[in-house]
Amino acid sequence: MSQSKKTANTLLLVLWTLLYSSGAQAHFQLLYTPEVNLSKAATLPIRLIFAHPLENGHVMSMARPQAFYYWHKDKREELLPALTEITWQGPSNGNTAFAAEVPIKRNGDYIFVVEPTPYFEPSEELYIQQLTKSFVNKGGLPSGWEQPLGLKAEIVPLNKPTAILVGSTFSGVVLSEGQPVVGAEIEIEWINGQPDLQANRFGASRVTPPASVLVAISDANGVFTFGIPRAGWWGFAALGVGPDKRYQGKALSQDAVLWISATELR
Repeated sequence: MSQSKKTANTLLLVLWTLLYSSGAQAHFQLLYTPEVNLSKAATLPIRLIFAHPLENGHVMSMARPQAFYYWHKDKREELLPALTEITWQGPSNGNTAFAAEVPIKRNGDYIFVVEPTPYFEPSEELYIQQLTKSFVNKGGLPSGWEQPLGLKAEIVPLNKPTAILVGSTFSGVVLSEGQPVVGAEIEIEWINGQPDLQANRFGASRVTPPASVLVAISDANGVFTFGIPRAGWWGFAALGVGPDKRYQGKALSQDAVLWISATELR
């Protein structure tokens, strides 16, 4: 096998690295709803939370997002006015988050996007802005889940994001201003504490988090692949791939985040 082929094959593997200790699990912007496949019209409950989902740890305070919307069949629907400020409770603290109730009527794919106001992390002396996508389908009709949205930074799924099975793999391509990002570091997390939307809180941890952050690296085409070991919500954050590097005079990590929900084959 040639050296180039060895390198390409290596980049396609999920890298389980010892970059951080368990006390430094990743910040993740959540865009959560309990159901991603709807068979009939419904009002969809959504929660926007900034937290450490795999660690099931500290919940950060969210400012009101800069933008919140969905795309459906090439049409953008603004949702920022629908947001209500709430307090979301984690195991150790509660903090500001946001809730919305969104009517879903027509068949097809709905790509939800939140563009948060950058969050200042004092321990790292930088701002974090995670441009986050999540997907819902009504009626089983595909209508554009694989299309990029033109965000400054985004992950575009290469597998149908509302039909992910445990034991399969998920692949995505990391884009910055529409161009693939080679060698992007993608942190991977799973929602450990089941969200309770009635109480606006995380439940008890269901697993012990690994001792290090789960990480994948994008290949020469900007693509990464991850094997799905368990049902539930999986998040992927491509760190610092956005073009904006400064905010209010300090360093900015502009990340691309994507969430999928994996189910067991029954």
